[in-house]
Amino acid sequence: MSQATARGTVIASHGRQLLVAVDGEDAPPREAVTRGRRSDCCVGDHVSLTLSGSRQAAIESILPRANLMMRSDAGRSKSLAANLDLIAVVISSEPLFSEELLMRVLAVASTEDIPAIIIAGKRDLHEAHASIEPRLALYESLGWPVVRISARGEPRQCLEALAPTLAGQRTLLLGQSGMGKSTLVNLLVPHAEQATREISVALSSGRHTTSFCRMFGHSANLAEGSVVIDSPGFQLFGIAHLSRSQLMHALPDFKPLLGHCRFANCLHRSEPGCAIQEAVREGSIDHRRHQLYLKMLDETLD
Repeated sequence: MSQATARGTVIASHGRQLLVAVDGEDAPPREAVTRGRRSDCCVGDHVSLTLSGSRQAAIESILPRANLMMRSDAGRSKSLAANLDLIAVVISSEPLFSEELLMRVLAVASTEDIPAIIIAGKRDLHEAHASIEPRLALYESLGWPVVRISARGEPRQCLEALAPTLAGQRTLLLGQSGMGKSTLVNLLVPHAEQATREISVALSSGRHTTSFCRMFGHSANLAEGSVVIDSPGFQLFGIAHLSRSQLMHALPDFKPLLGHCRFANCLHRSEPGCAIQEAVREGSIDHRRHQLYLKMLDETLD
C-alpha cells in the first residue's frame, strides 16, 4: 500500500522522538521518528514526511534552514531550534544570572544573524533588580534591547511590554534554571502546562519527560502569527562550534577594533600593540566583558 508524503513543522522534540504539525492537516500533531540514526531534527525545522496511519509519520529529510540555534562542547552538540526570528534571553537578579552564560547565548545568536533581546524578570524585587541595572544599561548601550518585567507580580504590564516585540515573531526563550522563564511561558501561553503534559505523554509513550523543547502558539496572550518556543533551563552553554574569529566578531564592542592590533592573529590576551586591551585600559570596552571573553576563547575553534 502506498504511503502519502507531506511537509510539516517540528513542534516538539526529545531525542529522536518528535511531534510534527503537518501542513494543511486539520488534526493533532503526528508522532514522528527520523530515519536511521539521524537525531539532529529540532523544533522549528521544516521537514518532508512519509505519513503512516492517522497519527504517525517518518521524517525523510530536513528542508533548508534559515538559521539554527545550538550549543556544543568538545564532544557533542545539541540543536535547540531552527528558523527563528528572535532569541529572548530571560535573566533575573535573584538568583543572580550568569553574565558569561548571557554572553555565550548572545554570541551564538549573533553568529546565526538572529536578533536577540534580554528579558530582565522579577523587577518587583526592587533592591536586587537595582543591583543589575548597570549591567543591563551596558548591554542596552551595545545594541541589545532590554525588557524589564515582573511576570508574576505585574502580569498585565508584562504582556503590554512584550507584545510589540513578540508580535508575529517565532521566538526562542532561553534562560538558566530559576530565572522565571516557566512563569513567563505560562503567562504568555495560559494552556502551556496542560499542553506540556500532553506533549510529554506523546513523546515518551506515557513516561514523564522532564526536558524538551516545544513550540506554542494560538494563545489569547500572543498576537496572531506569534510563536513561542520554550526550552529547558540550562547551567552550561557550550560554544565549541564557534571559531575564534566568529566569537570576536559576535562582540559588538570588539568588532570596530578588529584588524587594528599590531599582529593580525592577535587574540587580545596579553599581546603587545593590542587595540582591544588598550580600549579596556581606557574604559571604552568593559573590563568584565573582556575577562569573560578570555574565559570563552579557549573553548572555540582555532
